[in-house]
Amino acid sequence: MVTLNKNITTTPIEEFAKLANDAQIERTSKALEANGIKTLIAENAAEAKRLFFELVPEGAEVFLGSSVTLEKLGITEEIDKSGRFDALRPKMFAMNRETQGREIRKMMGAPDYAAGSVQAVTEDGHVLIASNTGSQLGPYASSAGKVIWVVGSQKIVKDLNEGFRRLEDHVLSLEEQHMQELYKVSTAISKVLIVNRELRPNRITMIIVKEEIGF
Repeated sequence: MVTLNKNITTTPIEEFAKLANDAQIERTSKALEANGIKTLIAENAAEAKRLFFELVPEGAEVFLGSSVTLEKLGITEEIDKSGRFDALRPKMFAMNRETQGREIRKMMGAPDYAAGSVQAVTEDGHVLIASNTGSQLGPYASSAGKVIWVVGSQKIVKDLNEGFRRLEDHVLSLEEQHMQELYKVSTAISKVLIVNRELRPNRITMIIVKEEIGF
């Protein structure tokens, strides 16, 4: 299981950057569907972006979790800057956390759409999302109307034990590098959400991309 105070390694693990093969993707997709998570397969980044915007109507209220995957696909910029969507992150960043903390919590707590990526998906249909702040975990777990995850197929693992290994030994080091480059701060696996099953039909959609996108 995850060790929250584990020292951060500096070298990612190569096996966790390897793309899943078609049989693994098909097996994972079927398991996710059986667990109530609608699954779409994209051959490449361009198709993943197209599928994403087919799921989000223009003008929709959208909260994006911090995601290298969405940044690389150009989804973050399109949502937050195009003016075509009711993007919540720009609103949040424009607010004063000290004087408007309550308003921020309520605004971000139950968006119509929440989107981002995940850190591991098991072949038997379980999803792991790690976070330092946990801001995206509530909407993902329950409070968002719709949830969309875009996931590079390198994030597919055999089981939960391997998923936690991926978090600790691979993702954490890459996220640490990313946060140091952007903000000169460290990160941690402070909170982990495991989604075993979704009860509401068509609430969660995962787009699995047959390319290495994000980490």
